[in-house]
Amino acid sequence: MDALPQAVLLTRAGLVTRVNASAVRLWGVPQERASGRPVLEVVRRHTLETLLERGGELELEVTGRTLRCTATRSGEHTALIVEDVTEHRRREAELREATAVLSHEFRTPVAALRGVLEALEYDMPRDLSQNFVRQGLQETERLARLVEDLAVGFRPTRARTLPLAEAFTRAERLLKADLHARGAAVTFGADHLVRADPDKLLQVLLNLIENALKYGPAGQRVEVVTAERGTWVEVSVLDRGTPIPDTENLFRAHTRGRAATGQGSGMGLYIVRSIVQGWGGQAWAERRGDANAFCFTLPGVGGLGL
Repeated sequence: MDALPQAVLLTRAGLVTRVNASAVRLWGVPQERASGRPVLEVVRRHTLETLLERGGELELEVTGRTLRCTATRSGEHTALIVEDVTEHRRREAELREATAVLSHEFRTPVAALRGVLEALEYDMPRDLSQNFVRQGLQETERLARLVEDLAVGFRPTRARTLPLAEAFTRAERLLKADLHARGAAVTFGADHLVRADPDKLLQVLLNLIENALKYGPAGQRVEVVTAERGTWVEVSVLDRGTPIPDTENLFRAHTRGRAATGQGSGMGLYIVRSIVQGWGGQAWAERRGDANAFCFTLPGVGGLGL
């Protein structure tokens, strides 16, 4: 019994007969003091005393730990087994979060592929159809890289030097149908050379611009503004929506703004901050005049052409 990682407490007729080494460490009562005492004097929780009387299983949160408690009875003999499952529950939470992140990241390339395939159903000039095929291949490659990321963990990878205009062009093309449907427009600021994973950078831009289109006024112009900040480049996405209280809270996982409608995972801004922090930058939101500004920074590479 003393070799077991679980805490084990045995009783007879309501009095403790044996506690193993793990139970001594958990409740701080050695065997010689525990033996012959009522259960409550050792475990100091009415919940566990009741569990021993009735049998069954429950989980308790105790000083930041999660304990799975199981009680069995045979006549006047009972046994209480307590296992620390804190690490197991933490891993379960990480898995749920990873699943939410993945589903969010897969959404954009899947939607783009659907649009390409729907367009290819119709007759069109060869050069136009080839352009759609190239777009589809590009998004397929992006999906393949996301699948590869499953094996190596979630972190920014494949960073290279690129002009921001490259990411802006990809984002504008993928958002073209949405912009047309909403009667909206997006403008992009000055170009800068930056160091980033192109797919991760695109994901950040799409999340912020899509949010601006969703929550800003219909038919608005979304502005993407750029500026040098020392060795960093700041990118800000501005919309003319109503002021947002408590913007910091929006960057937490599974959190959506009060004005949010329809379905949504509440993971978009959480993913944005996670990606940006991965390359050492910052992500935040603020009010600038009559606009909401969602901003992030990424490493710059001097002036264009260097």
